Amino acid sequence: MADEEKSKQKWTDGLLFRFALIFGLFTIITLAISAVTIYAIQMKEYKAQKVEDIRNIGDYLERLIHEAGEEFVVYQDYYMKHFAEVDIPYDFNEYLTAQRKYESLLAQQQPRADKDGTKFDFESFSDEAKRAYFIYIHEYWLLTFENARKTFNLPYTYYLVPKEDIYHMVYMIDGERTHKGPDGKKAESGDYLYLGDEYYDPPEKYKVQWRSWFTGERQNDFEIWNNEWGHTYAYYTPLVINGKKLGLIGTEIEVDAVNKAILYTSLKIAGGISLGLIVCIVIVMILLHHNFIRGIMALETRMREFTANKDPSVAECIKAGTKGKNEIAMLSNQFADLILELQNYMQNLLSTKNELKDTQILASQLNALANKDALTGVRNKTAYDNEVRRLEAQIAAGNKEFGIVMVDLNFLKRTNDTFGHDKGNIAIKRLCNVICHVFKHSPVFRIGGDEFIAILEREDYANAKDLVDQFNLELDKLSGDKSLKMWERIQAAIAYAVFESHDKCVEDVFRRADLKMYQRKKEMKGIRVD
Repeated sequence: MADEEKSKQKWTDGLLFRFALIFGLFTIITLAISAVTIYAIQMKEYKAQKVEDIRNIGDYLERLIHEAGEEFVVYQDYYMKHFAEVDIPYDFNEYLTAQRKYESLLAQQQPRADKDGTKFDFESFSDEAKRAYFIYIHEYWLLTFENARKTFNLPYTYYLVPKEDIYHMVYMIDGERTHKGPDGKKAESGDYLYLGDEYYDPPEKYKVQWRSWFTGERQNDFEIWNNEWGHTYAYYTPLVINGKKLGLIGTEIEVDAVNKAILYTSLKIAGGISLGLIVCIVIVMILLHHNFIRGIMALETRMREFTANKDPSVAECIKAGTKGKNEIAMLSNQFADLILELQNYMQNLLSTKNELKDTQILASQLNALANKDALTGVRNKTAYDNEVRRLEAQIAAGNKEFGIVMVDLNFLKRTNDTFGHDKGNIAIKRLCNVICHVFKHSPVFRIGGDEFIAILEREDYANAKDLVDQFNLELDKLSGDKSLKMWERIQAAIAYAVFESHDKCVEDVFRRADLKMYQRKKEMKGIRVD
């Protein structure tokens, strides 16, 4: 069981398996990109074609209305004022009956007509004749829109009229008939048509519809509807008669079935592409294994033998098994040469190992001496310069919480001149001990004869003022201790500065600390004269 697990792990870790994963991922990505690209292209072409198709249908209905001209204007005006008063049979399927009734009433009342008999004075009609005319014309136009819908296999055709209450649309000619109940409102059933169906269409949601109305121009775009009547694209043709905008002719197409068909076609094409890729990938994998992977596996076996036994004769076996002049063969020969060279290097390395160790120890000692002050044992000016570079990098990285403490021994020249330089050195070392004791969490540097610096970070940075006060207190004790020698009763000026927002570098903090220290020294009457 363990051998089976090990064999399985070896296969999944192999180069051929990883190539298979890469090629498989490439196939999946190609399938997805191909399907999406083909789908997008076909949808774009279909949308453009359908825009043209339903635009032509809208143009057809517009031409029919234009032929009616002013009569349609009269019909629309009467509709918007009196639609609630009129009863039109719900299930009519022809308009001739209504037309004959209107013409009978018109003949009885003999309205005034023009000489050519083609125009009439609608205002001279009786209310009954006007209503009969309206019923006849509405049935005619509703059937016209419904026939256009059936002829061109559209889900919906209609005619919209905006109300004075802006962003409210009245479905004046509604290709989806609605029942009117006994109370005059919309109902599930009834003998008459419900007219004046009104909807609030907010402009932020129905941009194409309102852009068509306000500009009075056709738009090369759809309004997308997704409601109880289906998922459709709606196109609007503005109706303008004698320079006056009257409404919008709406024509719609269904998209769900088309989307599925286009998606299926896209996936089928992408699948064919992917199948071709898979065949090509299988062929490539076979060639890779025969020409390259097998050679790499043989080289791996020889290298494992060399690792286990450290036998340089493996190099000869590698060279003997190498065929051809491809990259794998060149790599095998280079590994064989490397094995032989490694043997020589190992012998040389063993002989130089002890020398290198001694050199490293010496270099470490020299490096420590190069950064150490010989008199006090603390770090010197070179070490401080290295610390400055570290702080500059820290500032650039955004960590700016640090401070610099400046300490200067007072009266060193007087001590040297009076008691000798050896006593001055004692004073310097005593001051150094106090600084190291107080600022025990911070690195201390001697940067001049009697000048010391401490870099404050973390705990000492947070307690800088208290530490300075502690330092001054300890020096006050030393300077006032009468049991000490004069050169042991040291005095020193101390000051500190922290990095502030206006500072650009460590030098800015150093100068401010140095200036404060000089002022402190002046206050202590300890300005150096040397």
